[in-house]
Amino acid sequence: MTMYGRRTILRGIGASAIAATALRSLPAFAQDRKAVRIGYAISKTGANAAGAGITTTPNYLLWVKDVNDAGGIKLSKLGVQLPIEVTEYDDRSSAEETVRAIERLATQDKVDFILPTWGTGPNLASGPSFDKFGYPQLAATAVTDMAPQVAQRWKKSFWLLGGGHDYANALVQLLVKQRDAGKINNKVAIISVADGFGIDLSKAATPAFKDAGFELVYDKSYPLDTSDFAPLLNEIAGLGADTFAAFSYPPDTFAITQQAVVANFNPKVFYLGVGTAFPVYPKIAGPNHNNVMGIGGIDPDSPDIEAYFKRHTELIGEAPDSWASAVTYSSLQILHQAIERVGDIDRDAVASEISTGEFDTILGKLKLKDNQLRSLWTVGQWQDGKFVGLSHTEREGAREPIVPKPNWTAA
Repeated sequence: MTMYGRRTILRGIGASAIAATALRSLPAFAQDRKAVRIGYAISKTGANAAGAGITTTPNYLLWVKDVNDAGGIKLSKLGVQLPIEVTEYDDRSSAEETVRAIERLATQDKVDFILPTWGTGPNLASGPSFDKFGYPQLAATAVTDMAPQVAQRWKKSFWLLGGGHDYANALVQLLVKQRDAGKINNKVAIISVADGFGIDLSKAATPAFKDAGFELVYDKSYPLDTSDFAPLLNEIAGLGADTFAAFSYPPDTFAITQQAVVANFNPKVFYLGVGTAFPVYPKIAGPNHNNVMGIGGIDPDSPDIEAYFKRHTELIGEAPDSWASAVTYSSLQILHQAIERVGDIDRDAVASEISTGEFDTILGKLKLKDNQLRSLWTVGQWQDGKFVGLSHTEREGAREPIVPKPNWTAA
């Protein structure tokens, strides 16, 4: 398999000494165990590299450091606390490469647990492989309305970012309040990337807007890897819609923002998809990031979130995104706690604990329902330099939306 260099990582002061001392008292069957072996294939190159490099890989690195700095994972049934050892491959943004890497991790590297790759499509594509080899799949970056079905089909799979209908319905509910308050008109324009994420969001949003009495004046998809959005924006500009929603991936999100400013396309609600919550978005949009809405959000006043942002920034050199990053890190906390409760590398028992247990995370106490996380931030907005969760989410720390957004500052 072509790969971005397999590498093994052991972090944590004194981790080797801790392991060596504990191993001397282990029964014979466990004498050769020096670490908990974690593997993953992630997009280091290709179209998904930007998303993976912001949301997934940094959280894997931070979690390994946090766990190993604290002495490792406690395996009470083995009578030992062991550091994490990591084997990593580049899936090159290819679902086929992801599947091949998972097979290699399971059959050749024989890792104890496998972490998921980034993105909706790759997580769905790799689900059968996790199931085949009996590994829990903690899909923290997959938005899919198929989650209830695949969670039933693949019993060890866990879907932590909700479905398209969660985000679309939440957006519509928020906009109904703004329309009824007289802040926006009844017209909405939608564009969506022709990929699993965009298709799910669009399919959910179109009927939701219509059922809420909105007039959908534009609803088109665009091919993956589109970079010129001027034709679409120019078509929409003359239709009089106060609300523009793009169910987009990171490169599209950034390009749409920049091209909307150049075209002076300035709707009262400007909503974008994946990438809006990224820490790089204010740098790309400049002052025009203010009051842009998008998918996700956080409670920036949470002490746990504040501490997490601080550790992430110190290790990685930049803040995490304000949506799926916290979910990704929380999924790793869930895995860690489940392993320690089981006290052994028993993947069936760990998966069962993940499915039924309650866990302390940076997002608060989390308990999955039917192998899904249902406590979600759904719509966020840039306010005073932070991408905050908005009021309709009914979560502690939610903010009120600011509508209309200010006019663009000329490029």
